Amino acid sequence: MIKLTDVEKTYMMGETEVRALRGLDLNIADGEFVAIVGPSGSGKSTLMHIIGALDVPDQGRVLMHDEDISVFSENELANLRGEKVGFVFQTFNLIHTLNSLENVTLPLTFQGVSRKERYERGKALLETVGLGDRLEHKPAELSGGEQQRVAIARALVNDPDLLLADEPTGNLDTDTGRGIMDLLKKLNEEGGMTVVIVTHNPNDAGYAGQTVHIVDGKIVEAKTATEGA
Repeated sequence: MIKLTDVEKTYMMGETEVRALRGLDLNIADGEFVAIVGPSGSGKSTLMHIIGALDVPDQGRVLMHDEDISVFSENELANLRGEKVGFVFQTFNLIHTLNSLENVTLPLTFQGVSRKERYERGKALLETVGLGDRLEHKPAELSGGEQQRVAIARALVNDPDLLLADEPTGNLDTDTGRGIMDLLKKLNEEGGMTVVIVTHNPNDAGYAGQTVHIVDGKIVEAKTATEGA
C-alpha cells in the first residue's frame, strides 16, 4: 500500500537545520498494523506526516497504491487525505460545541453529503465504537476514552484506506488506553483497515504486526510480531 524510498526531510528551527528523516526506506502492506516507536525527536511524527500526506519529502519517493504522492500538488494531497486517510490524535481535537454525532459527521458536511446520509453513517460508526447511546453528548459530557472513540469514528467517516494514530492513548489511563488499542486492533483484523500508530508505549506497540524503531531519522530496526516473539 505504502512504499517510502530514500526519504529525506529537513526543517529549519530558527537558524538551526534539523534533519528529521535521513534516507529512510519503509514498506507498509495493505491490511497491516504498524507501530512506529523511538525517542522524542527521532522523526516519528515527521514520518507519520509524510505517510499521511500531511507533508512531502525533500528527497525520495512516497508511493501510495503505486502513485508517487511526493510530487502531488497541495490540492491533490488534500483530496488524498480526505478520501483515503483518517487521523486520530492524542488530544482528540473534538469541537466542544458539537455533540458526538455532529463531530463525527462534520467532514461529510463539507463534502455536501445529505443530512439523512450523514446521520445514518455517523450513527453506525458511533455504534461500531461502542457509543450508540452517546450521539447527543458533547465532549465535556464524555470521558477521555469516549472522546477518543468519537475521534476514531470521525476518522473513519470517509471510509479511508489508512488510519493513522499519533499517541492514541497518551492522554488516557492504562485500562482506557487498552480499550482504545483493542478497538484499533479490531478495526484492523475484522475490518481489514491498515493502521499505523506512533507511540512511546511498548504495550501499545505490542498490538502491531510490525514494529519500526526510528532513531535520529533512520530506521534502526523493523521486526514483525513473530520475529519479536
